[in-house]
Amino acid sequence: MSRPTSFVLGYHGCERKTGIDLISHATELRTSKSAYHWLGTGIYFWEDDPQRAAEWATGRAGPRRLKEPFVVGAILDLRHCLDLRVRANVELVRNAYELLASETVAAEMEMPRNVEAPRDPSPDKVMRYLDFAVVDRLHKMMEDDGKQPFDTVRGLFPEGDELYDGSGFKTKTHCEIAIRDPDCIVGYFLPRNFEQPNTVGES
Repeated sequence: MSRPTSFVLGYHGCERKTGIDLISHATELRTSKSAYHWLGTGIYFWEDDPQRAAEWATGRAGPRRLKEPFVVGAILDLRHCLDLRVRANVELVRNAYELLASETVAAEMEMPRNVEAPRDPSPDKVMRYLDFAVVDRLHKMMEDDGKQPFDTVRGLFPEGDELYDGSGFKTKTHCEIAIRDPDCIVGYFLPRNFEQPNTVGES
């Protein structure tokens, strides 16, 4: 039986060698389970925005700094997507939060919180421990209810400073995608007409 597709382009910041290996099928990206990620467990991409991926790749500091920042593109099939731009899905997240909160109280534990990153000048609480826990609890909730699991998660995030005084626009607003089923990554490519961050300033 044929299945409808929902293709989008995603961009991932990484080491140059990793990017080249992805394009040549010599490696695969690993699923991240870091508890501060914004959309729960998954493989992360910036939707339609290689420049934002480059900013992320060059903005990593300390031991997480990339030696040769690089951006690789990917063709993504969203399939069954928890799209958080859709009202019904937002209600699912609210339900998952309420379930997590009640379980946490019953266990006499403390709820995770979204917090600012240390030594990060961002005005946003970019360490999203609470959101990560809620989204992952949502997936478990779907599993427990015997419902179709989500293959991907998509979220739109206003981030950064006001674009101008009184603005509703933010300087780093972006759409992010977390891939839960690696088969949703159709393939990788080298973005055309895009200057890789490690080549900026070179002749």
